[in-house]
This record gives sequence, C-alpha cells and structure tokens, in this order.
Amino acid sequence: MLYWLTTLSDGGGVFNLFRYITFRAGAAFFTALVFGFLFGRPLINWLRFKQKKGQPIRDDGPQTHFVKAGTPTMGGLLILSALFVSTLLWARLDSGYIWIVLLVTAAFAAIGFADDYAKVTKQHHAGLSGRVRMGIGLAVGALAGLAAAALHPDALSGQLALPFFKDALIGLGIVFVPFAMLVIVGAANAVNLTDGLDGLAIGPVMIAAGTFGVISYLVGNANFANYLGVHFVPGTGEIVVFTAALIGGGLGFLWYNAPPAAVFMGDTGSLALGGALGAIAVCIKHEIVLAIVGGLFVVEALSVIIQVLYFKRTGKRVFLMAPIHHHFEKKGWAEPTIVIRFWIIAIILALIGLSTLKLR
Repeated sequence: MLYWLTTLSDGGGVFNLFRYITFRAGAAFFTALVFGFLFGRPLINWLRFKQKKGQPIRDDGPQTHFVKAGTPTMGGLLILSALFVSTLLWARLDSGYIWIVLLVTAAFAAIGFADDYAKVTKQHHAGLSGRVRMGIGLAVGALAGLAAAALHPDALSGQLALPFFKDALIGLGIVFVPFAMLVIVGAANAVNLTDGLDGLAIGPVMIAAGTFGVISYLVGNANFANYLGVHFVPGTGEIVVFTAALIGGGLGFLWYNAPPAAVFMGDTGSLALGGALGAIAVCIKHEIVLAIVGGLFVVEALSVIIQVLYFKRTGKRVFLMAPIHHHFEKKGWAEPTIVIRFWIIAIILALIGLSTLKLR
C-alpha cells in the first residue's frame, strides 16, 4: 500500500526508498515484529478468557504434555495478523503473486481456525472432518495453481523446473494444477504435523521462509537469475516482502511460544504457514526445492504415513509414536533438545536448498 508514496518522489528523497524491495522487506519485518510484541499478550489473555480450558491434550500422548493443559491455542492468529497487516502495508498490491500467497494463507487459516474451534468447543482432539479439510484444501490449491500458471511467462507456464539442472524443464501441461494442489496441501499438512512441541514448527517455518525469500528475490531479478542459471520469473521478487513479514510475525509469536509456551500456534497457524510455503514454491517455480528446504516437514509427514501403513499391515509400530518428534520424546529426549536439534537440521537443509541455485 505504502509503495504508492513513490508517486510523490521525483527520483530522490525519502519516498524514493519505497521503490526498493529490500527497504520494504526490512520495513515489513520490523512492522510485523513490533505488531507481535504489542498485541501478543492482549491476544493471549483474550484467547485464555474465551477458551477456558485451552487446547485439549491427547490421552495417548507423552506424559510430559499433561502439564500443558489449559494453554490456549489459535496463537497463529498473532502471526497471521502481523503478517497480513505488514504485507498489505509494504508490498505492491498490484502484484498477482502477492495476492495468490495471501489468499492461500487466508484460506488455510480459515480451515485451521474451524478445526481449532471444533477442538476447543468439544474439548476433544478430533476437530474438523479430515475429508472436509482435504477437500477445501485441494480446491484452494487448484485455484492457486491455475492463477500461478496464468501469471507465469509462457515459457514456464505448466512447466516443472528441476534443481541442479540449469535448463531442464518437464512439461506437465494440465497436470501442473494437480501437482500444485499436491505441493500446497502437502506443505500445509506437513507443517501441521510438525507443530507438536513448543517452538518446534515456527523455527523451521521461519528458516524456510527466509530461504524462499532469498530465492524469490533472485529469480525475480533478471540479472541474478541469469548469473545463477535459474529461470527468471518476473514479479516474484515482491514475495520477499511477504516472507520478511512472516519472519517478523513468527519471531513475535516465538517470544510467547518459547518453552514453556504461553500459547500454541494451533491449526490456525500451522496450516496457514505451510500453505503459504507451498504457494510460494509454486509461484517461483521451486516446488522440488521446497522438499529439500522443508525436508524436516517431509520427514515428519512420512513418519506418520509409515507408522499408519505399517500398523495396518502388521499390527506393529515402526516408531514409539508418530510424528517422529514424539518418538524421540518417548525415548527420553528433553523437549528443548528435540526442538533445537530439529532447528539445526532445518538450517542445514536450507543451506542445501540455497546451494542448488549455483549448482545448476
């Protein structure tokens, strides 16, 4: 919104700064961060008042989780409020990519909110129907895929770019839309499964967002894209403003989510943030790189799939409990130990993902 102040500039002066993505990204980061600090405590108090008993704790979960009874959920509202306010203030609102990512985030936030609301009101860990969640999510992913394909240059529309190979493209044609659905819905649910310990999900989400912010800036700049040998996607540089706002809002939330958490992110936050990462990957043509950068989320999701399939087939479990972070809890690892080690893994995977830019 504030980008339009550049019309007051004659090529110099303060208002000229608003032309630069880097300046607006920095401003978006600090706006979201300050928003989180200012409104975090009032929101938590309001959620505690409204929810009374807070998020229900599963009976079959780790025993250490029962001390968290009464902690309010839906803390993702803090991240999302900071994210939306900051992005709408500092991003160019004539960017189609910004609107794709914002609307996907909002749609998955609505799904997550409905799920959290059902859990809190029923005081049961089973929330919204899985079929309903999946159906709406796939519909949102399909619309996002269609919109992204329409915005992409003709040479890239409906194409799948491969990491490590400079000019390699696989023509998906109409299959691109189902593929985009899989990426977006898969990312949303993978982050949702990762959100099981205080601070566990938000750290890797911010790391992935920072990584994709860098990639968005590079692929949206013709000179950098040519130098690095990546496909130039005009207009995607503006996504940096969104990722910067996400990191700022995430840090503001982490202030209150650090162990022992004063509030949980809930499905409101985890589904929305995962969906956002998936939408960004689709927009910037780095869907496969998302599986590398978000490898931690992939492992968490795979651990659940493996556990369920193996148990149905044999009646036995591969892990003590799934997702895999609960397996390590059952083995006696302290919660902060798991969180920090998983963050380290996320940083390593992010660096590997960035390295694909120059290795092409």
